[in-house]
Amino acid sequence: MTEYTHDCSRDFTREAIEAIHDPFARLRVLMKRLLDPGGCPWDREQTHGSLARYMLEEAYEVVEAIEEGDDRALCEELGDVALQVVFHSELARRAGSFDSDHVLAGVCEKLLDRHPHVFGDVVADDAGEVLENWEKIKKKEKQEKARAEGKSFASVLSGVPGALPALQQAARLQEKASRVGFDWNRVEDVCAKVCEEVGEFLEAVSSDEMVSENDLSSARDRMNEEFGDLLFSLVNLSRFLDIPAEDSLRQACRKFKRRFEQVELDVENSGKNLETMPLKEMDQLWNEVKEIEEKSDARI
Repeated sequence: MTEYTHDCSRDFTREAIEAIHDPFARLRVLMKRLLDPGGCPWDREQTHGSLARYMLEEAYEVVEAIEEGDDRALCEELGDVALQVVFHSELARRAGSFDSDHVLAGVCEKLLDRHPHVFGDVVADDAGEVLENWEKIKKKEKQEKARAEGKSFASVLSGVPGALPALQQAARLQEKASRVGFDWNRVEDVCAKVCEEVGEFLEAVSSDEMVSENDLSSARDRMNEEFGDLLFSLVNLSRFLDIPAEDSLRQACRKFKRRFEQVELDVENSGKNLETMPLKEMDQLWNEVKEIEEKSDARI
């Protein structure tokens, strides 16, 4: 493991840490100091597991900054992701597993291996060929990893993280299955499957309303399963139409949030109370906000 040249037990003042010229080295030293005896009590209690949710949150905040076109926020959020990388690396170093040098060396090696069209003699004239070569290299890597782990094969679906948002995970699983021919041929077939899943879900809903209390749990389980199948088929349709389901739903969420907040503002300006307002009146306000927004979009 890499040993740092700075002795944090003595060289721990803010001025001393800020004097370290290389920002990445400064961050590593700072993280080491926080985790050393006398450092931050909260930081010293953390584990890979306890930090996992923060890595996800920081990644989502990076995406939000990108979507909003806010470069200042993007710079800040990327720094927060880097902090998580260094935090995990320092925890691993203390456990004798790996350190940040291993992390960076590993990703450099991976980039060199996966870009033979840049660093080797493979020819790739466009992005499509690059992606095709990338997938072949990844497949070979997975097979080698599977053999090293004593497995007889590597699934084509391996490499799709279970922690991905469900819509994104569904799309990635479908993409990987499609590469070996497990896919629909026509978008019409996908549409028919969506309609089939809608019917099965509505049938499950009807069944749920008719069962006795003793069978309620089983009926709810079936309804939950059918709703999942419906969502999965909708993701398949979005993939065929080249509509990223995750992005599309996020856009719908932003639109709903924007319009609902405008309804809240209109209610406040009218001197009324949203919580006591009849649904019919809220619906009218919603439609007015929607109409104004659509007219504004039409003029752009």
